[in-house]
Amino acid sequence: MLDARVSPCVELSDGALVDIVLKGDSEAYAKLVARYRDRYARFALHMLGNREDAEEALQDAFVRGYRSLHRCGDPARFGSWLLAILANRCRTAGGRNSRRERRFVSAEDRHYAIALDHPADASALREEIGRALSRLDVDQREAFLMKHVEEMEYEQMAVVTGAGVSALKMRVKRACERMRRMLTEGEDAPAR
Repeated sequence: MLDARVSPCVELSDGALVDIVLKGDSEAYAKLVARYRDRYARFALHMLGNREDAEEALQDAFVRGYRSLHRCGDPARFGSWLLAILANRCRTAGGRNSRRERRFVSAEDRHYAIALDHPADASALREEIGRALSRLDVDQREAFLMKHVEEMEYEQMAVVTGAGVSALKMRVKRACERMRRMLTEGEDAPAR
């Protein structure tokens, strides 16, 4: 039941949609979900390593976000606020899953579509990247994904994670170094 005075061609900002939801129109939350679902599903998938756990964490984050939307201090930054909730859900789920066998991001995930001479080479590389990501310490994986997949600035990452900018830069640097070792040297590259 979005305001009929708003032209359907006009894309409402996050802040405007949050205000509409807080005024009682829960349908506006569906627009926020649609806006962030695919992007944050990829983030959760890379953090957790399998689609089922990622979907569960994502759904939980959206539900928690809806229930605590009144606590969103800056509605214009809803996306960052929601990502912080999702990152926490992934950390919690990752901790529960650490005792289970880790599964890797599937080769069909289009995010790592890389143009190589032969499709089998691309599939193998995607699988190697998925394995390398899964071997990273959770803080390094989260920082790497925020920086290189979500293309966030370090200041945004600091708001989402609560970590300092210098700590995040170090996590990204170490994640890159470790992944490079794992991918080029084919070793497990123990964490430092």
